[in-house]
Amino acid sequence: MKKYELLTIFKPNLDAEEVDKLIEKIGSVISDFGGSVESVDKAGRRKLAYDIQKFRDGYFSTTILSMPADKVAEFKRQLRLNDNILRTMFVEVSEKASV
Repeated sequence: MKKYELLTIFKPNLDAEEVDKLIEKIGSVISDFGGSVESVDKAGRRKLAYDIQKFRDGYFSTTILSMPADKVAEFKRQLRLNDNILRTMFVEVSEKASV
């Protein structure tokens, strides 16, 4: 399994409990796809560099996860279907080369 980092920006009109439930739901989707969540970092509400869907700020969350490479496309599709997510950035974490 490969290691990935997921940055998620949630809509600012949600309260903290709803954001926590959405983060838990993302974790359960990762588990359903045969992956595992290593860590979750909730950065809280921050101002956006530019308006997204007429919102000026959003709740930021970073998740480090492991998932089979063949399940990544379906997982990204599941994230796009969620209306409470403004933006996501999904990148593969590579090991640093020792010099």
